[in-house]
Amino acid sequence: MTHRFGIVGSGMIAPVHLAAIRALPGAQVTGIMDHGSGHGKKLAPELDATGSDDLGVFIARDDIDIITVATPSGLHYEAALKAAQAGKHCIVEKPMDIQLSRIDEMISAHRHAGTLLGGIFNTRFSEAAQLLKRASQDRRFGRLTFASAVGPWWRDQSYYDASAWKGTWALDGGGALMNQGIHSIDLLQWLVDSPVTSVNGRIATLAHDNVEVEDTGAAGLVFENGALGTIACTTSMWPGHFRTITLAGTEGTAVLGDANLLVWQFRDELPRDQGIRDRYLALPGPGIGASDPSAGLDCEGHKAAIAEFLAALESGRSPPIDGREARKAVSTILAIYESARLGGIPVAPG
Repeated sequence: MTHRFGIVGSGMIAPVHLAAIRALPGAQVTGIMDHGSGHGKKLAPELDATGSDDLGVFIARDDIDIITVATPSGLHYEAALKAAQAGKHCIVEKPMDIQLSRIDEMISAHRHAGTLLGGIFNTRFSEAAQLLKRASQDRRFGRLTFASAVGPWWRDQSYYDASAWKGTWALDGGGALMNQGIHSIDLLQWLVDSPVTSVNGRIATLAHDNVEVEDTGAAGLVFENGALGTIACTTSMWPGHFRTITLAGTEGTAVLGDANLLVWQFRDELPRDQGIRDRYLALPGPGIGASDPSAGLDCEGHKAAIAEFLAALESGRSPPIDGREARKAVSTILAIYESARLGGIPVAPG
């Protein structure tokens, strides 16, 4: 069986979707929707662009079974809803959407249509991240006490100036947390495998002009299992460097640095642990996307996420990163924004 894909959107991430799908057996791209810009034809001149300036017409095409949504974040809702109405399965780039109510509508629409809704969090699929997940599932950290996600990135002013939607609440839905940091926040909640129950956050715009959203965000977290945590994600830290995820507890500590490991230590050492350190323990380079959003961008994580979705589709089950799973990171980020809006308790002068 061949799964026929239509890509909605033709910006920076669309070529990654295109390459990922084309790298999968039994999958092909039959169209790119570019809202009439002509970018779709530049990406894949051989594809039929019929309906490329009309979302409803494009999604309804008979030669499309699944759409992937690669538009600005604030436009995900419309495409996902139209996909459900047309009986098409749908995979949505991060974030699933920028409002929880709209994500809930998307989930409901696809459930009623009998179609699958999935999200893309490509950083889950590195070998090092998978090792951390297994260690967490095997309870190797003992009682988990602390977990953190740090995304110390940089974006030049030109990054925001070059686009009408980046840095806006309406279409970006947020800044360093919602756009860049969401991958780290997703990894954190996925690896801890315990819901975030409360946050205390702050956001600020410190290094950029004429930007509505935050370029610096930080929060303290409480997880349902009792562990405490922190999130710190920015686009204000020149020159930017690799992201880190820390998991720590009474029996061990591990630190992920992009796709490498910085720490892998457990009280009960297993025979495989030294081999893991030999293979994965290394200081990462300057960081994938740390200062340039296109630097180091490949299709491997997207390929794995889409393959996982197709396996779920063929087996008749829900994909691991379904609408509810993709909703979690958005929920945490929006809670940080609300906490920042409400303010905090001043520290008494010393």
